[in-house]
Amino acid sequence: MPFELTFPYAIDERYSKRVAYFCMEYGIDQPLKTYAGGLGFLAGSHLRSAWQLKQAFVAIGVLWKYGYYDQIRKQDQTMDVFFMEKVYGFLQDTGIRFTITVSDHPVKVAAYYLPPTVFQTAPLFLLSTDLPENDYLAQTICHHLYDANPETRAAAGILLGEGGAKLLEILQWQPDTYHLNESHGLPLAFYLYNQLRSAELLKKKLVFTNHTPEPGGNERIQTSLLYKLGYCNGLSADLVRSVSHTENGVMDLTLTALKLAGRANGVSARHGRYLQSIRTADSCATIAITNAQDFSYWHHPAMYQALQNHDDGALLSEKARGKKQLFEVVADQCGEIYNEHVLTIVFAKRFTGYKRPELLLNDMQRLHRLLTNADHPVQLIWAGKPYPMDYSAIATFDKLVHLTKSYPNCCVLTGYEMKLSRLLKQGADVWLNVPRLGHEASGTSGMSAAMNGALNVSIPDGWFPEFAQDGINSFVINPTDPSLPEHLQDENDAHELFEILEKRVIPLYYNDQGAWLSMIRHSMEDIRPAFDSLRMADEYYTRLYSD
Repeated sequence: MPFELTFPYAIDERYSKRVAYFCMEYGIDQPLKTYAGGLGFLAGSHLRSAWQLKQAFVAIGVLWKYGYYDQIRKQDQTMDVFFMEKVYGFLQDTGIRFTITVSDHPVKVAAYYLPPTVFQTAPLFLLSTDLPENDYLAQTICHHLYDANPETRAAAGILLGEGGAKLLEILQWQPDTYHLNESHGLPLAFYLYNQLRSAELLKKKLVFTNHTPEPGGNERIQTSLLYKLGYCNGLSADLVRSVSHTENGVMDLTLTALKLAGRANGVSARHGRYLQSIRTADSCATIAITNAQDFSYWHHPAMYQALQNHDDGALLSEKARGKKQLFEVVADQCGEIYNEHVLTIVFAKRFTGYKRPELLLNDMQRLHRLLTNADHPVQLIWAGKPYPMDYSAIATFDKLVHLTKSYPNCCVLTGYEMKLSRLLKQGADVWLNVPRLGHEASGTSGMSAAMNGALNVSIPDGWFPEFAQDGINSFVINPTDPSLPEHLQDENDAHELFEILEKRVIPLYYNDQGAWLSMIRHSMEDIRPAFDSLRMADEYYTRLYSD
């Protein structure tokens, strides 16, 4: 065998059950561009915590030739999309080559390895079809993360699911549990079913995590396309209908995963209740395991040292230092010089409709007053990547860019990846989170923001209700009735947001430094240990992987 899988640590007996983790994206560190957003950040934290806990945990992903995309600017500062081939000298070619079948054609697969010692993670294998032995169409399967072509996207699922299972067989590493982290790798379930020929035996092996209530993240695909691709591993149409959730010739991937898995989880208490609500009679049992972020990776060490020493002066100076570093990026990208003593509000996350990056623009009069108040000034920073084919989200990004041309204390940053994410969290006084209520499964950026002394101002959705103590460790926006039309929800939520900013956040920052620091201290203390991914990685073993 050309490659032998070994762990660089002695497996902790508590975590000796062998787990294979299948995920389409991994946000592990800035140099490895295999992520799009929160799902990848979450998976990266999970892998780092698996290393710290010494778990028998192996991850499978895809080596995306062009990553997600590079976010650049046009001549007028608006957003453009650029695809550049990624090269990784720190990945190891295992020498393993094997074949999967896509559309009745053999497709050669190469397996690359991220040695655990590079970024202190559990072992990670990344699969690629970008080989000269394959025709161009087969090579493109691993070109773009979340390709806009449904056929290519489904083929990537075959690569992840079937390819990952075959790789583990070649490695002679037999998992006790296969964990589908989202339904992208669903062909894994069909591959295992084809081997086991028993739904009950499959349920003993397979667990599933859903990460979103959004329809766009819970794919439904025409079965005619799936059969054409070989998505179901050669199972007959009748058998597929019996073991999947298929209606009117369309397979619901999420409900199929819930049917085939033995256990499943949502990623916050609220989202767990949502998952319960969509279960069908043949769905597996579901629980909630709230997402978390790797404290050791994301936290600001000097700020926590100041917190431990009860040194408010050091706490303030470290936050000012973080702001200065962030403002160097602002000056470089946008030509604006920001002041580290001014209240800085950051909205930074994946740009998509339900996250409402433009919510403040619902009341331009109040926004203008906010941005032109010389006595209590604010600085606003937006950052985030829309899906490259989400033209509505790109239009929102560009709308914000045009707004900033009228206000020197506003800016929109490009290149929202892990390095910039860290700088934004270290430099933010306020971390803004305003999803439309009921649409955020968890969210994680606010967790790591709190680990850097930023105060969350948020709608009580996703993870946030499990953390928030209004006025003590964060500010909670009173959300409007989610049954109202969306434009009314936006108007009402914008009103509540301005009320909090104008009457609570800004006065507190400028007029009561002691109370502001008290909130920062509570926030930094309360985020641990409940939202450290050590808790999460342990909970997956004790609650989802347990017999």
